[in-house]
Amino acid sequence: MMTDPLRRGTRIAHIGIAVDTLNALLPFYRDILGMPEVLLDDADGATIAGVAAGESLVELLEAKSQDSPIGRFVAKRGPGIHHVCFAVDDLDDTLARCRIAGLRLIDDVPRIGAEGKRIAFLHPSATGGVLVELSEY
Repeated sequence: MMTDPLRRGTRIAHIGIAVDTLNALLPFYRDILGMPEVLLDDADGATIAGVAAGESLVELLEAKSQDSPIGRFVAKRGPGIHHVCFAVDDLDDTLARCRIAGLRLIDDVPRIGAEGKRIAFLHPSATGGVLVELSEY
């Protein structure tokens, strides 16, 4: 089977972990596990600290306010894994396939997320209880 050299294939881009405070958890990843820190922009009402995990990232998400998505998540469920982000070759095509399959989308059309990347979220009811973010490379 020939592969398209321009297509990279779906991969884990990052795992988002909701935290009470970045200062309490960042040292574990950075200092204990030795994961290099990656500077990331804040987004969606969260202060974001990133650490590299090979070719993927771990995003530590601290709510800027209790009414932000991360603030509501932590208030309801406590700190923990918030979402998994998959980088895809063609976000529009992937969303079209989701619609055809009848999957529930949070974002009907892509929007700009952290680092200026086009993203869209799928509802956890469509993905086995996991909040999935799709992002273009």
